[in-house]
Formats: sequence, structure tokens, C-alpha cells
Amino acid sequence: MIFISKHIVPNGFVGITLFPFIILKKEALKQNQILINHEKIHLRQQRELLVLLFYIIYGFEWIIKFFIYKNGYLTYKNLSFEREAYQNEYNLSYFKTRKTWDFIKYF
Repeated sequence: MIFISKHIVPNGFVGITLFPFIILKKEALKQNQILINHEKIHLRQQRELLVLLFYIIYGFEWIIKFFIYKNGYLTYKNLSFEREAYQNEYNLSYFKTRKTWDFIKYF
């Protein structure tokens, strides 16, 4: 399910996935297949980790990598979940070949 809310999506971002929802900043973004694919990858990751574990790992990894990169944006771009999503967002057939827990390859 896709919702529109400029208040929930953090500044500097156009979308966020909070299982089971994809939340976009603007209605027009619903047409952006690359963005939607990126967010669907996060939905799959969240489902595989029973949602709560996804957020725990995401937060823990963010803290650790922040000490490495000392920059919030670089930290975000180097999180394993984000790396999988960014590297595969243009592959609209990604789910045909993606195996369960494939995000582990990106740690």
C-alpha cells in the first residue's frame, strides 16, 4: 500500500518504507517505478526479518557505520539494506531472481 505524506518522510528523502506501507512525499512519485522498486526491496527485507528485527539491525548497523564514516549520508548509503536496494532498484525483475535473505551479501 502506498500513502502520501510530506510529514512522515524525512527531509532529504522522497520515500520511506514502514512495513507494510510505502510512504512517498508527493503523489507524482507513485509513477516512479525505480523508487517503488527500491521501496519494495525494503518491504521484502522487513518481511524476511519479521519487521522488528529489520529495524534493530538497521539501527545497530547505522550506529556502527556512523563511527566509521562520521557522516550521516555516507552511513546511510553504506548500510547493507540500502546497498541492496540501491544496487537493484533499476532491475524491475529483481524479485524473480532474488533469494531469501539476499541482503546478507551486502554486509
